[in-house]
Amino acid sequence: MEFRNIIFDLKTGDDFDRAALEVFRFQYRQNEIYRQYSDAVGRTPEKVSHLLQIPFLPVSFFKTHNVISANDHPEKTFLSSGTTGSERSRHNVTDLSVYRESLRKGFSRFYGSITDYAVFALTPDPVKNPDSSLIYMINDWITESGSEISGFYLDRQELLAKLLAEKRIPERKTLLIGLSYALLDFAERYPLTPPEAIIMETGGMKGRRKEMVREELHAVLSERFGCRFIHSEYGMTELLSQAYSKGEGRFEAPPWMKVLIRDPNDPMELLPIRKTGGINIIDLANFNSCSFIAVQDIGRINADGSFDVLGRFNYSDLRGCSLMIE
Repeated sequence: MEFRNIIFDLKTGDDFDRAALEVFRFQYRQNEIYRQYSDAVGRTPEKVSHLLQIPFLPVSFFKTHNVISANDHPEKTFLSSGTTGSERSRHNVTDLSVYRESLRKGFSRFYGSITDYAVFALTPDPVKNPDSSLIYMINDWITESGSEISGFYLDRQELLAKLLAEKRIPERKTLLIGLSYALLDFAERYPLTPPEAIIMETGGMKGRRKEMVREELHAVLSERFGCRFIHSEYGMTELLSQAYSKGEGRFEAPPWMKVLIRDPNDPMELLPIRKTGGINIIDLANFNSCSFIAVQDIGRINADGSFDVLGRFNYSDLRGCSLMIE
């Protein structure tokens, strides 16, 4: 089955549920590691008739196993940033065009066409970090924007401040995206960007500054940049889709991505809205790896379907592109 023709054209919740069950059955057949895990927890296709019964593979398996649901050779293997001495997650992507379709359609759903933007990135560039899925995404946005001033400015912050002040392409919107520490550094040196600019953080202090909860980080950035809201991108190496927050830390996912909350004491038990627990993610764009992943972040679902990311379990490894909670 050609899943990409289905997942990017979902119309209703029932469509999502049917697609998720089809992807689950496919991955049970094609993904040896996921099949072994499903068997171990007693969630085989014969016992799964509803989306809520699908098992979620712990994200740590991406560090220790080859998680793939295809026979094709990977076109690209993305690696998590990790920390010194820690194992890095590996996401084998057999078809990068699926990732490009997911990241472009996901962005346009929440922000409109990327061609309407000048994109300024405060992150390493692809030469310095060729294995990062985040850098791949930002580089695709920069390229697709078609703007001559879109680019990576981590090592060119004085020029970035000048471009933002001049607003050289007034008909374009401004997107300034960066790692948390880089945005803080830039805001200290060059406060007050154009008020209409979108400031988007992707997490990641990377040992450069003290960790902050998201509310504290956003309060500092809002004050220094002179803007009301700080936007956020929520993604990770093991996913091909992203969720976005336009302010106040509430994330929304595209139609082919769904977040559920599991009981911290019973990973097979799902919790209702407003209850805090571990985050489970369904990313149907991951049909050639694993679409059902139990991540190490803590969160909750809101009544409107949005979700909050509240921190991480204290026993989990540090992930370079996430915020921590002390």
